[in-house]
Amino acid sequence: MVTTEDLVRLRRARDRMNREYAQPLDVAALAGTALMSPGHFQRSFRAAFGETPYSYLMTRRVERAKALLRRGDLTVTEVCMEVGCTSLGSFSSRFTELVGETPSAYRARSHESGASIPACVARTFTRPRRAAKPTSWP
Repeated sequence: MVTTEDLVRLRRARDRMNREYAQPLDVAALAGTALMSPGHFQRSFRAAFGETPYSYLMTRRVERAKALLRRGDLTVTEVCMEVGCTSLGSFSSRFTELVGETPSAYRARSHESGASIPACVARTFTRPRRAAKPTSWP
């Protein structure tokens, strides 16, 4: 169970991830922000927010990458580095997992249909979510 005091500290770390998503952030640094040990931080973060700190951070990075890819003026590699990822392969894998298509395919697709939607509404509907994994038939 996450205490109210722990929740305040966890939100501080989550806010840091939202602000500094492009910076190299590791569990130890984030745990320090929350004034917790790394193990306690990871367990408490998952209990409070339903996902690991790494998963949350990568979702923020993919969310920002989608916006940069829609602009179309940066390559996929440049976007990868811009959002704080150091491995193009890991970035592409995570992007594909969350969005359901590769960064290159996402960049190449037309995004004009959503241009008239206010940004605050668009963020709600374009937030990356894990793509459903196909089930195999026995």
